[in-house]
Amino acid sequence: MLDINTKAPEFTLPDQNGELVSLSSFLGKKVVLYFYPKDNTSGCTKEACSFRDAKPDFDNLNAIVIGVSKDSAKAHRSFIEKQSLNFMLLTDENAEVLEKYEAWVEKSMYGKKYMGIIRCTYVIDENGMIIKTYPKVSVSTHGQDVKN
Repeated sequence: MLDINTKAPEFTLPDQNGELVSLSSFLGKKVVLYFYPKDNTSGCTKEACSFRDAKPDFDNLNAIVIGVSKDSAKAHRSFIEKQSLNFMLLTDENAEVLEKYEAWVEKSMYGKKYMGIIRCTYVIDENGMIIKTYPKVSVSTHGQDVKN
């Protein structure tokens, strides 16, 4: 994970509607930037719904939630509609931002190595500085854990 008290790497990625979104456009607000493996899977759905349910608390903290995965904008739209998500999902199909945020790592399953997304979250302050990191995530309570 990136270090606390360092500048969050700038990025521009398409959202679920294909609109480009830059981190710098949220200066003046806190940003909860979370990385997750795949839309419409059980763990990622639980995590997204925990953020959805905690949205009023994030609003009170002047914070926005942004999810990032390699899924397409179309997959993100479907996920948002199916789960009534109330925050944006960004598409990083080339894993460039995932790499910048150290969320694209080598994994191993049954002795086979491959690259994949680790579930992690960064809280970025109003000035674009990383103020908290979550390298380990409990999917069903993550939204509540972050807002506290």
